[in-house]
This record gives sequence, C-alpha cells and structure tokens, in this order.
Amino acid sequence: MVRASEVYLFNSYELPRRAGEMKEYSLDITIPERIGIDVIAVPAGAEIHLEMRLESVTEGVLVSAELSAVADGECMRCLDPIQLQIDRRIQELYRYAPEKPHTKTERKRARQVADDLDDDDDLMMDGDFINLEVPIRDALVLDLPINPLCAQDCAGLCPGCGVKWASLDAAHTHEVIDARWAGLSGLAGLNEPE
Repeated sequence: MVRASEVYLFNSYELPRRAGEMKEYSLDITIPERIGIDVIAVPAGAEIHLEMRLESVTEGVLVSAELSAVADGECMRCLDPIQLQIDRRIQELYRYAPEKPHTKTERKRARQVADDLDDDDDLMMDGDFINLEVPIRDALVLDLPINPLCAQDCAGLCPGCGVKWASLDAAHTHEVIDARWAGLSGLAGLNEPE
C-alpha cells in the first residue's frame, strides 16, 4: 500500500545541481484523500495535473508549476451539486539538505544560516526527492470558495416548502400563521351556528 505522502514525492535526479540548469515536466497526481473544505473539495481519487519547471539555484531547487484540478461540492443556497475548475500557479524553493560543516569557520557560518532561516517555513529536499504535498494542498485549499454558489444570482430554496426558487413561479406563497395565534387555530368554527 502506498502512503499518502509518497504520492506527492518527485524524484529530481535528472536535474543537474549546477545553478542555471532547468528541466520541465508534465505529470498527473492521483490524490489518495480528499483535499478541501466541508462543502467543496477535490475528491479522493481525482487527478491533479501539473506543468512543472525545476530550476537549480545556489540554495536549492526552485519549483514553478501550473496546477489544475476539479473540485466537487454543493451550492450553499440551493444545495445543487457543482463543479469548480481550479487553475493555480505555485512557486516554491526547496533547499538542499545542509552539508555537515568540517571546519570551525564552516560550522559558524552554518549556525548563522540556521539562525536566519525559519525551519517551519522552509521546504527541504530529501536527497533528490521533492515533496509537493504542502504547496499543492495550500494552492487548492486557498483557491476554493468558502461559500460556493452554482450561480452568483442563485436565490436558494423556499423556506416554506424547500423547493428551489428558480423553479417556482413569481406568485408562489405560503400562508404564514403567527406562532402566537397558532394555538387558537383549533377553535375556528366552534361558535358558528349549525
């Protein structure tokens, strides 16, 4: 069984580690789990297409990619199913794994560099492998609407009967009884002569 994180691993062994080198790739990733929010997400088993360019730079590998996927969800107003095309550009620097410093000067410089970098924000390479999971997840989730709609002018559902307003005519109404008087509705017709 393939672990979820292994799906996002990309082997960059073809890319020389000299600054200025570049390789381009086109790939599809079949995601093992749903990515998104409760009302709209890219479903498990869906494919994410990447047009990716890897560039060697002094600090590591710069990954630039055009990402495209389709999210499934439901309209927040009328609950109709919707599909949303996601096209997003991502760009991330994956730093080379730090080499073990040999001299005292190299150790001092390595400590300074480590102090300057925030480990939580840095994406690191694992040998030749680049893990694309974090940038892909971030790009997809940030591109999804919080309140997805089937159309901007969607009127939603009738609160009285639950039918979609777009399918009802303009004269559609419901008799509304004030809750304070609802208990008296059983008395109607008691005082009428027989």
